[in-house]
Parts: sequence; structure tokens; C-alpha cells
Amino acid sequence: MTRPVVVIGVSGSGKSTIGAALARRLGVPFGDADHLHPPANIAKMAAGEPLTDDDRYPWLDSVGQWLAAHPSGVMSCSALKRAYRDRLRRHSPSTYFLHLRGRPELIAQRVAARPGHFMPATLLQSQLDTLEPLGADEPGVTVDIDDRDVDAVVDAFLNWGG
Repeated sequence: MTRPVVVIGVSGSGKSTIGAALARRLGVPFGDADHLHPPANIAKMAAGEPLTDDDRYPWLDSVGQWLAAHPSGVMSCSALKRAYRDRLRRHSPSTYFLHLRGRPELIAQRVAARPGHFMPATLLQSQLDTLEPLGADEPGVTVDIDDRDVDAVVDAFLNWGG
């Protein structure tokens, strides 16, 4: 694959795990957008307060710059709204998206099992409410994570053939 891939979805959907596995399989760099958040964003989320678009835009620009610098890389990033994905594509127009979709109950269990993560379980519903699925004109695929292990999700993306 010679295009960058952004693994998107709500917190707890497996973005980092799947993204790292995909990058290993492809032999390309992996980045986690959580590591690009400024301290103010992390503090806000840790306090249980959802980020605003104004909070997100500088962070999304950092993610987009990483993608532009790694044209074959894989990045995990929530990118819940179409506008956020469009912003990433302004930096890296050839980006593909892999949207991880799962049952809210499964994702809530995963979030609850991550003690110490800056994203509290109380914000999961706000993410689910914000999520805009990939549009038919967006370059990417949605893969259900329910009842699939990591390799099966990676295989589903690689077999998609985008």
C-alpha cells in the first residue's frame, strides 16, 4: 500500500491496536494521534469535558502533518466527523480511512477495562453521538469489530482493495 491509512472510530474501538498491527503487516511507520494531543486537550478530556472543534483543529493539523510526512504510514485517530477527515485530507489528499465499528456495549466494556487512560468512559456516549460514518464518496471502508480478532480486522481492510 502506498497511501497513508487513518484508522478511525470512537474511543475503545481498537484504533491503536489495529493501526499498529496494520502498520506491522505493511512494514510502514505507525503513529497514534493520542500522542499528538496538546496537554490542554488531555486535561480537558481527563476532566470529563468533550473537546470542541476549536480544541481539535490544531491537533488534527498535527495529525495531517504527520500523514504528509509519512505517505505510506498508518495513523490511529478518532476523526469522528467528516469535517475532521476532510481536514486531514487537506494535508494528505491520498489518505484512506479504516472505520472500526462495533456494538456500543462491546466498546463500553473495552473503555471500562482501560484504567488510567485520559479518555474516561463518561465521554463515550458523546463520541457515539458525534460519529459520522464514512460517506460513500470518502476513500475507505468500515469494518465491524464484533466477533473479529485483530488479524481478521486487518485482513478485512487489506482484502477491501481500495
